[in-house]
Amino acid sequence: MTPTKPAGGPTSFVLVHGAYHGGWCWSRVRDLLQDRGHRVYTPSQTGCGDRAHLLDERITIDTFVEDITALILAEELHHVVLVGHSFGTRTVVGVADRIPNQLSHLVFLDGGFPTPGQSRLEVMTPAQREARIKSAQESSGGISIPPPAPEAFGLSAPDDIAWVQRRLTPQPFGADTSPQKLSHEIGNGLPCTYVRCIEPEFDGVGTAAHYAQQRQDWSYLTITGGHDAMVSNPRAVANLLESLA
Repeated sequence: MTPTKPAGGPTSFVLVHGAYHGGWCWSRVRDLLQDRGHRVYTPSQTGCGDRAHLLDERITIDTFVEDITALILAEELHHVVLVGHSFGTRTVVGVADRIPNQLSHLVFLDGGFPTPGQSRLEVMTPAQREARIKSAQESSGGISIPPPAPEAFGLSAPDDIAWVQRRLTPQPFGADTSPQKLSHEIGNGLPCTYVRCIEPEFDGVGTAAHYAQQRQDWSYLTITGGHDAMVSNPRAVANLLESLA
């Protein structure tokens, strides 16, 4: 039996990072939410962030989904507000497909969505696909993709750029090349909110943002800040997440 969450009580947040990042990218948001009494988990997915030493060719999108699913089950979390940033929204979709009963709300922060049964690589344009394969082969023999400059994530403050630059790690390429299988519609019937970062907008999520706007059963919000708004505007992100708890 699932425990009942006390009205107005602390919320369990699980914050999932995107490509080239790790749990570190949520530290500013985590600290703000914890100071307000909430439980906050910021795991790094296998091969990323502080787990970059585990990078190898066996990592797939399912590995990422299993990372977060295992955390939620091991910690016996319920009524989780599960948040995914950028590529991390694909992980969140996979977790919701598997364990919806542990979750209360899904938040997609400037992210993209999987095409069920296909890999991310398959839905790219031929030019994008060729460039990505070439980058992976030349940098790591096909195991990973090197990170872009921090400015690609909408950062402009020198301190933010330097902080992120020190922490970016290659993205496991298997997460791009492996198909994501889903048993349910994206969101799996859970309350969902899509948050678009608008200053500046990140072109890579335009299609996903449009999809989210068309979902009549979802909420669609905007937030001031670039793609890495959890770095550049953590208070706004924390306030928004708390409002959805």
